Amino acid sequence: MGANAEKKDRCGTVCLKYLLFTFNFLFWLAGGAVMAVGLWTLVKKSDYISLLSSRIYAVSAYILCLAGVIVMVTGVLGCCATFKEKRRLLRVYFVLLMCIFLLEILAGVLAYIYYQQLSDELKSNLKNTMVNKYKQPEQDHVTQAVDKLQQEFKCCGSHNSSDWMESVWVRTSESGKRVVPDSCCKTPMELCGQRDHPSNIYKVEGGCIAKLENFIMDHLKLIGAVGVGVACVQIVGMIFTCCLYRSLKAEPY
Repeated sequence: MGANAEKKDRCGTVCLKYLLFTFNFLFWLAGGAVMAVGLWTLVKKSDYISLLSSRIYAVSAYILCLAGVIVMVTGVLGCCATFKEKRRLLRVYFVLLMCIFLLEILAGVLAYIYYQQLSDELKSNLKNTMVNKYKQPEQDHVTQAVDKLQQEFKCCGSHNSSDWMESVWVRTSESGKRVVPDSCCKTPMELCGQRDHPSNIYKVEGGCIAKLENFIMDHLKLIGAVGVGVACVQIVGMIFTCCLYRSLKAEPY
């Protein structure tokens, strides 16, 4: 009877080992995906971050990058702990899983909070940023972001093209008698912004605010879903870890 019970326990331990190994492999892939989403936000869309007064959007992306790196390292540690059957390694692995879980939940919560306040922030700050910082000294990052925003989303001005009448840059001789930046033009070329006729520039209802708001809201949904989704999957990993930990004999000290 004792031998049979021990054999069953051993079979259960082996099954748990392979389940946890499979989880760790998938977890490692998920870590790469999480890090990729964070890096894509920071590298490809970093220009738009400079147009936002709040840093929550960027912080959420940084948290995802950090969590992704830790996830990939933890996945390797989890595989080692599983096959070596070391209770101490499993304890470290469980603690790391818990830390990643909290980081990803935090990223998801921050994305949700910022999602709620994004519209008000853009309405109160985007126009001020565009008309007061565009083409101004030491504001090259803002200038590049505005030009990219207007060309990529085919819009002109925060609410509409007439917003540029209040621009500090447009009122100076440096504008070359432009009434809007050249990036507002459907076919950008030098001094094309001198003519603001609808046939020449983008006239979009809601202006760039509506376009940028929709883009960031969609991306915040992605950040939140990735963070919370992977965190929920980790609960399965923590359960497997606890089960394997309990099935292993205590290590002698």
